[in-house]
Amino acid sequence: MAVPPAGYFMNGNNRPIGPRRTRLQWILTLLFLLAPWFKVDGRSLVRIDIPGQRLYLAGQVLRIEELYLVLLAVLVFILTFLLVTVILGRVWCGWLCPQTTFSDLAQWLARTLGLRVRHNRLQGELWRRALLQPLFLIVALVSSCGLLWYFIPPQVFFARLSAFDLPAPAWITLGLVTLVIYLDLALVRRLVCRDFCPYGRIQTALISPVTLTLHLPPEEQANCIDCGACVRACPMEIDIRQGLQVECISCARCLDACRRVMAGRNRPGLIRYTFGLEGKGIRALLDVRVLLPAAAILALLVVLVVLLGNRPVASLKVAVSHTAPQRRLADGRIGTFFNAWVHNRGRQEATYIIRAMDAASGSPLILKGQTRIKMAAGRNRRLDFILITPRHGAREVRFILEDSSGRQVAGAGARVVADMEKAP
Repeated sequence: MAVPPAGYFMNGNNRPIGPRRTRLQWILTLLFLLAPWFKVDGRSLVRIDIPGQRLYLAGQVLRIEELYLVLLAVLVFILTFLLVTVILGRVWCGWLCPQTTFSDLAQWLARTLGLRVRHNRLQGELWRRALLQPLFLIVALVSSCGLLWYFIPPQVFFARLSAFDLPAPAWITLGLVTLVIYLDLALVRRLVCRDFCPYGRIQTALISPVTLTLHLPPEEQANCIDCGACVRACPMEIDIRQGLQVECISCARCLDACRRVMAGRNRPGLIRYTFGLEGKGIRALLDVRVLLPAAAILALLVVLVVLLGNRPVASLKVAVSHTAPQRRLADGRIGTFFNAWVHNRGRQEATYIIRAMDAASGSPLILKGQTRIKMAAGRNRRLDFILITPRHGAREVRFILEDSSGRQVAGAGARVVADMEKAP
């Protein structure tokens, strides 16, 4: 998760912070919309392939059986998010949250058309408010399309959209997400932050003496001229002079307003960001509540990188067929039908061969059918073959997947019971 650099929170200058926040919101929005267009080694930078049960991530292809890697990455993200909350407080809300970006965009569009936003309501001529609705709808449609690009490659999406050939779930998602975002822009906006979002309540439980806080320090209270600029600038319509409030999203609009007023008096602004309320500066981060979670996140990242780096180039899953019963051959041996799934995790086309051996003796066993396949990078294929075993007894069988050079790249096991009575 991106966070504003430390220089954003310097208190010793009177330059406005708002333009930096706006630039960061634009950068994150563009990253969201453009990330599905980029490819690494011919694969999507990030995409969830639901039909293929695959996750494309930075050149890696993770199948459903490798879900533990995704869960580990999610755990890293959650811990990082909580750590960022402990350090930066509500900066996520005011600088990075998509809901704030939508609300800021809706407010900017309204003001561009000559409307006012007061108490979260649009005020102005009816025709201006009517003209704003198509703009909200366009923003909602583009945002919902951007979300679908993480499931359907953008080029494929537009081709199928123009031919009205999107799958039904995609049409439903497109319609519902567009509707939800439109209603958010047109009606809800800041109400989500004020009344519905649980993050503000969670953050109050995570706040600590090291948390970055936007506030009016007690020692500056006497210097306040009660101009009210900070209250008028606040999108949440709170008064920061009354102390910390759960509705504050730490967007720093009040800070900029105070700086503008005080600059006219050749004085620095009174409202400021500080790590904690004691003004210890960045040294406040040398705290066990920061260092321990940071160490845990680093350790998990190392484990995740090692696991990703040591993934085998291919995988093999084998199972006895449930649709084809065992067969008695002319010489009395038993043929058992198997289904195998081979996944080429590598970045190049490869040829694979399936072999079988008795797990106890190590002697090779005979396979008939599809045991050799040429596969493109990242593909998953099913193979069907027959295992030939003696006419009686049960045995453990070891299946081996080899590449064209004879190197073993994956393996799987199965138990086979040769049943002469049931075999036709």
